[in-house]
Amino acid sequence: MTDTGPSGSAPLSKNQRRAAARERAQLARKKQKRRQKQGRWLLQGGLVVVVLAVVVGIVLVITNSIRPAGPGPANMASDGIRIGQDFTAQATPALGADDEPVATETTASSDTVDIVVYLDYLCPICGAFEAENNEYIAGLVSSGAATVEYHPIAILTNSSLGTKYSNRAANAAACVANYSPNSFFDFNTAMFENQPEEGTKGLDDARLAEIATGVDGVTSPSRITQCIDDQEFASWVGAATERALDGPLPNSNVQTFRGTPTILVNGQQYDFSTPFSNDEFRNFVVTAAGNSYADAATATPSPAPTDAPAEAPSETPAEAPAETPAG
Repeated sequence: MTDTGPSGSAPLSKNQRRAAARERAQLARKKQKRRQKQGRWLLQGGLVVVVLAVVVGIVLVITNSIRPAGPGPANMASDGIRIGQDFTAQATPALGADDEPVATETTASSDTVDIVVYLDYLCPICGAFEAENNEYIAGLVSSGAATVEYHPIAILTNSSLGTKYSNRAANAAACVANYSPNSFFDFNTAMFENQPEEGTKGLDDARLAEIATGVDGVTSPSRITQCIDDQEFASWVGAATERALDGPLPNSNVQTFRGTPTILVNGQQYDFSTPFSNDEFRNFVVTAAGNSYADAATATPSPAPTDAPAEAPSETPAEAPAETPAG
């Protein structure tokens, strides 16, 4: 094919054809460069979107980790929930985020014994104590011979393969205390009956909600479930745990917190031995109470120690905290 000039004019010379070819080649190169530049813009734009998404994710994580603490749960003004006769919880208002907890007024001058338990729902020693002594404590509380105050904390946060089970379980406890306080004793019992092993993922939130809403007499099940899903009291769990670790424990002779379980009877720490013995705990309760109450669990008017108060245990009395909890 012979190149011709515009409008069918005479054929182009060799030099004119070469010039036209160069012009076409230059136009093709310019188009290619434009396509390459557009491709780079698209690639860079995509990278910017990805980077922005990562930055937003990081900001959300940081924001959630340092967000201001919310108010604590109702009925836990002391960082614990106190349960009395007929398993009725003592009602207290919710504390503001910056409020200091208010120590529960003791009943040591009366015939009612004060039992206080600091626990972590992943702690196996806590589970062993509950398995051995829960029924005995239930008898004392039901009759009005004793009150029991539970302080759920989270010192085993990193012992559940990244799921933070201790924190989530303590949050679930706070949800029950807030929305269905008179169900707390049964909830606490059920949590240890379903206790996962330390070092496992623990129970997921759906299972925690099943336990919390499945106990007898529970009220506001939908609000409890939402509270567990939303981690409503997660910041309170961290703050309450730090307060326990910092010590001293109120209404007690405990200046330095040694771990969970920490059990107090009329302010005196129970230095237990393992494996747990209910006889040993009964003797300690009687001794700490000064023989001043009726032991409903044994149906005797004034229980006395078997022969002598239990000797101090030779083993470490409590599980040492492995870490400082995340706030």
